[in-house]
Amino acid sequence: MNKTIFFGALATAALAAGIAGASTLDEVKARGKLNCGVNTGVPGFAEPDANGVWQGFDVAVCRAVAAAVLGDPTAVEFVPTTGKTRFTALASGEIDLLARNTTWTFSRDVDLKFEFTGVNYYDGQGFIVNRNLGVSSAKELDGATICIQTGTTTELNLADFFRGNGISYEPVPVETGAEGVQQYTAGACDAYTTDASGLAAQRANFEDPTAHLILPEIISKEPLGPLVRHGDSEWADIARWTLNALIAAEELGVTSVNLAELAAGTDNPEINRLLGSEGDLGGMLGLDSDWAARAIGVAGNYGEIFANTIGEATPIGLARGLNAQWINGGLLYSPPFR
Repeated sequence: MNKTIFFGALATAALAAGIAGASTLDEVKARGKLNCGVNTGVPGFAEPDANGVWQGFDVAVCRAVAAAVLGDPTAVEFVPTTGKTRFTALASGEIDLLARNTTWTFSRDVDLKFEFTGVNYYDGQGFIVNRNLGVSSAKELDGATICIQTGTTTELNLADFFRGNGISYEPVPVETGAEGVQQYTAGACDAYTTDASGLAAQRANFEDPTAHLILPEIISKEPLGPLVRHGDSEWADIARWTLNALIAAEELGVTSVNLAELAAGTDNPEINRLLGSEGDLGGMLGLDSDWAARAIGVAGNYGEIFANTIGEATPIGLARGLNAQWINGGLLYSPPFR
């Protein structure tokens, strides 16, 4: 192992342990806002709109947590992070939560001392090329130049894929997704590789999206989800169960339309526990009984958020696929609210 990487990981872990010694919940409440790390800009997932207001699938997680904790989904300071800066920002305490297409891996969980609080998007790494390149498979990219974001799992996956297939490539390193797209569309690389969802999101903004082909190979598992620092289990529980509330709401049929009606009480005990008319799940988190109802009320349940930000009816055009509810053949699943 490279010594710089080794000692850097130790320093990050030590810093994370020290920061997490304080109660993040108390700090967020005292500050009156949630500091949430997001991407520097990925259409549909996280980017400012024309008025500078952050919007997107990952942004919705930040706003849901802010609503659950502070009662205000706008009480969020969005901190753009790159593949290189995101972990330092979380470990140092600059942000309270990272909700930025980040892959849950062993080393990030164990060695870097972060705690992933669930998966909000099941993804995999892919490649995009200009159709004029005449390539229909990633296995035909022998000798190609490939734009790749540094500080990401995609670097290692790329090396593994080419090595496993006995072909070579020339990396063109970039710092951000926006830079990767700029370099790719300018012809500085033959292909661009990142999570397949990110490729679809970026392609939607191309001058002629149909001129670009996302190749069929998915070369990795990329379970993307929000994460916090190790050492503060109460804060991790809040982030975890806020995400679970959005997922469970979809399965239970709780939507932005019927939320107020169902919050008054139903014949379904789990809906009642989720929305706070029965039991005291909120109290177990150090929150009030309406915490989950507030989180769901921001942008609806998981399915509504997906459909309105990255779904098939949006320019991003993503099908639910693995991100469908488990009862519909997908992997999406929340533990019981009881």
